[in-house]
Amino acid sequence: MDSNWQLRVPDDSQYWLEMVKCQYACPVNTDACAYVTAIAEGRYEDAYRAARATNPFASICGRVCGAPCEANCRRGSLDEPVAIRALKRFVTDKFGPETGDYAKYREFCDQRMLPPNRGDFERVAVVGAGVSGLTVAHDLVQIGYKVTVFEADAQPGGMLMTGVPVYRLPRELVQHEISAILSMGVELKCNMKLGRDFTIQQLRDQGYKAVFLGVGLPNGRKLGIPGGDAPMVYDGIEFLRAFNEGKPLEMGRRVMVVGGGNVAYDVARSALRPFEALEEAAALDDMSHGEKVAYDVARSALRLSGDKEIHLMCLESLEEMPADRIEIHEGEEEGVRLHNRRGPREIVVENGKVKAMRMVKCLSVFDEQRRFNPRFDEEALEDVPVDTVVFAIGQASDLSFLAPGDGVEVERGLIKVNRETYQTTAPDVFACGDIAHGARLFIDAIASAHVAARSMHDFLRGTRTDVVVRKRWVPAVYTMAEGWHRAERCNAPALDSEIRANSMEIVELSYPEEMARQQGARCLRCNINTVFDTSTCIACNGCVDVCPENLIKLVGLSRLKDEDAFSRLEEAGVDLSFGQYQAMTAEEKDEMGGIMLKDESTCIRCAMCASRCPTQAITMKRFDHYKECVTVPSPNPRILYKS
Repeated sequence: MDSNWQLRVPDDSQYWLEMVKCQYACPVNTDACAYVTAIAEGRYEDAYRAARATNPFASICGRVCGAPCEANCRRGSLDEPVAIRALKRFVTDKFGPETGDYAKYREFCDQRMLPPNRGDFERVAVVGAGVSGLTVAHDLVQIGYKVTVFEADAQPGGMLMTGVPVYRLPRELVQHEISAILSMGVELKCNMKLGRDFTIQQLRDQGYKAVFLGVGLPNGRKLGIPGGDAPMVYDGIEFLRAFNEGKPLEMGRRVMVVGGGNVAYDVARSALRPFEALEEAAALDDMSHGEKVAYDVARSALRLSGDKEIHLMCLESLEEMPADRIEIHEGEEEGVRLHNRRGPREIVVENGKVKAMRMVKCLSVFDEQRRFNPRFDEEALEDVPVDTVVFAIGQASDLSFLAPGDGVEVERGLIKVNRETYQTTAPDVFACGDIAHGARLFIDAIASAHVAARSMHDFLRGTRTDVVVRKRWVPAVYTMAEGWHRAERCNAPALDSEIRANSMEIVELSYPEEMARQQGARCLRCNINTVFDTSTCIACNGCVDVCPENLIKLVGLSRLKDEDAFSRLEEAGVDLSFGQYQAMTAEEKDEMGGIMLKDESTCIRCAMCASRCPTQAITMKRFDHYKECVTVPSPNPRILYKS
């Protein structure tokens, strides 16, 4: 029957790894459970150690990470996820590089996730001082390589500096996190553009034994619709780059942003802010916080109602939009006008100037196979008067620096790589991040860069580096905070919408200490598990009766899929064929036995089942685990293996 449950017996490490959903969802395997719990208990240095361990950009991720950990947080099945990202910011504010002291940043790097064979090794070149390039440099310099990073711009950071709005990410913080990496011994050369100032072959000739390409996707995309080449029609990347450099593009008072993701909201919320505030930023830096607030209030009072009109249109419904909920909410507070289920049909141009965006109603975005295949009602057209259009619909590469002799092949506009090692078709050249797998989150670029660094090491040393899981079970000694299961999520405080829409002040503030501890206490501690010993269970149903979430059930075999139930009978030595079992009625199946089921999705680790069990068949244990790199010789230094 379709209503029957799928059985999974927790008899392997993979099951227990998946139980810690936040850590399992994190591309770099950050132990969010550890640092959130440590914050709740006031152990802030321990919390920073866990947050920093496998993430060289922990401070930045505490502010702008897409937070897949939160999207998968078990607490979200009960009410709302733990505010993991904001809690990370709370603790990096205390111990991260932004404090000006880089000692703990260097000390708390988890050396177990670096190849163990270290030495005084060759020179390697990293092209691009963005997230992926600097992560590769961070790893390789600690292993023992002499790393030089070449950056085309006047300052390092890549999209952290040019793509993320200044009101979301302080540039001083970015500079500190990069300086912490450089303090490990990485050499940085700015204003050095691949293809203009040097080539891959020249790097080889200069003695660099391996080259990493972390060049990202520097160009934006536009749609080829009528009017798309008119003046004051931009792509989102060029808009954000100019805005963040303090040189905003020419824009009118009515702006239409096309797109439904976070980048679209970055564009819209940046366009909403007064450009003159960029010019005033230096003066503001010299003011105290109270003076800044007073200044912004005064400017807000002088600002005429309707000074700017920012529209955002997207194909998706509100529920389907890929943008974070907080972006949509704060954008609405600041005055962004949202047009859901609308697609761009034409940019209306009169006398060489943009006059309106002609929108068409979108009936659906995806087809039955969930492929992107929008359908439109061509009779439902609407013109919105605007004088500026910005497309925030994706990014594109610039691979003009590649020469035939480089040996690096391109595939669908990206550098072709082995997805398990990030080695390109040129054995000594590696690439990852957006240029290898398309636009993704910063944390995805960091994760791929860890793999690329290990692969470069394996290529140069003729080794193979594997990542293994070290695990152990220990008795769980813990106390949940009073009222933890009723505590509501409170987002980090933010500036008042009227103030933030009229300034370049950082929108999101840090948690006060007491609030941080309260929010950390909402964690359900998914590394602690109820472990069942079926040999001593007497099926008294005590655990079923006491469970406050009603997630434990003692059911007959008929409630399971026949394959699962029969496998349990086989293990018990029942002399029965599968066909005979399938032919039985539900009542006959139930007479043969029952099974204890637990729905892990909403367990709150209250331990009431363990306390109630008269035979101690249920105990609470903590599953501790970490990952570690181990290195073995490789038969061929040019053959790389899955890490």
